[in-house]
Amino acid sequence: MGDDTTFAQPIPPRADPSTAARQAAAREATAREARNTLGIEAYQVLVRIGWIFKTETIIMPAVLDALVDSGTLRGLLPVLNRGGQSLPPLAAAGPLGRLPRKRPALVATTLAMAGCFGLLAVAWGPLAAARPDLLAGLFLAVYAAFAAANGLNQLVLATLQGKLIAAGNRGRAMVVSVTVGSVLAILAAVMFLGPWLTEPDGFPKIFAATAAFFALAAVVPLVLDEPVDVQPVRRQRPAGWPAHVAEGVAAWRRVIAADPALGRLAVSAGCFSAVLMLFPHYQAFARDSLGTGRSSLLVWVVVQNLATGFASLVAGPFADRKGTRIVLVWLVALSALTPLLVTLLSLAPHAVAGEWFWLVYAPLGLNPISLKIFTGYALELAPTAAEHPRYVSIVGAALAAPFVLSPLVGLAVDAIGFQPVFVAGAAVIAAGAVVALGLPEPRHREGVVSASDAGL
Repeated sequence: MGDDTTFAQPIPPRADPSTAARQAAAREATAREARNTLGIEAYQVLVRIGWIFKTETIIMPAVLDALVDSGTLRGLLPVLNRGGQSLPPLAAAGPLGRLPRKRPALVATTLAMAGCFGLLAVAWGPLAAARPDLLAGLFLAVYAAFAAANGLNQLVLATLQGKLIAAGNRGRAMVVSVTVGSVLAILAAVMFLGPWLTEPDGFPKIFAATAAFFALAAVVPLVLDEPVDVQPVRRQRPAGWPAHVAEGVAAWRRVIAADPALGRLAVSAGCFSAVLMLFPHYQAFARDSLGTGRSSLLVWVVVQNLATGFASLVAGPFADRKGTRIVLVWLVALSALTPLLVTLLSLAPHAVAGEWFWLVYAPLGLNPISLKIFTGYALELAPTAAEHPRYVSIVGAALAAPFVLSPLVGLAVDAIGFQPVFVAGAAVIAAGAVVALGLPEPRHREGVVSASDAGL
């Protein structure tokens, strides 16, 4: 008889269901973050292409000067810009934090930005020749409305980035969006912006292009995979915009009192504001003192965007690996070079200075990166994700607070000239870098681990 004995096969160990579930959840979260990162990058690329047609440092001051050449009115541009980008977000930070999804707010604010420039494109033709004074007033009003929409847009975008992209991956996302956006924006500027700047009726085309790209960007957030925030039950909040403003100011005071690092960051941001207050006067200085024409604007726009792209290649990866603090210090310090370069060029023969004035816009290309790093640092400094809108809005308000002095800067330019104002501005910016040296690195706090450190 054969041996009927059978040998039992070893039974493989059974996987722990909880471990498998965690691994599956981690893979799903990684895939979701990758999709959302790509979506946010695509959104920012489209916005950046639209933005080059309305470059704040060059095109917008030139538009106003084409209607009314006044240093005082030019000095209003930074006030309207930063005021709109800070006060509405300060009021909206609390309500935004309570929204279960932020994606619809990003769509709405982007469409509002597109609508502002669509209105200018339609109104410019009938009013430019007949009523330039009325058009100048309309331009300033629309510019203020756009600044408010843009401020809310930046707040929503930063909150979404904080929610959907890990801290250790935000620099990489900035590199992709800024680099790709800069290349495509420069191509668009060379193909369209340059010729339109030389045409008598070119401004309406510039405004229409800006509106079109912003409208395209508004479609992208619809594909974001944003989870719903579970909101705790809260007591009834006071209704109405003034109540939201009062609530925002009270929360601002509480948060700054509880977090000294945020107060220091706000002071550094306030000093950095000098960069933004001075930029409308650079192209006016080149035109009035050096005799440069409108054809130079395209070169300056290209140089500034190239500098922004190259700066992102360094700042983004460095911020991911070493943290945002050291990048913030260096960016603020290097930004002080812009007014100093203008001052040095003013001492050269006018023909030479006009030929080399494009150098001014190389360090000026650091501005967009600096603002992103300020936002990124605020996101990391916030103790919880629920505080992201509050921290970002506080930094935005700090950037805007000194802008009450911007009309005085314009008056000073008219009264004592460009050079003393530029030197004083460089000193203030440098002081902001010194203040930033005392900031902590948020990723060194106990319990804070970056995505790269965690292996995500």
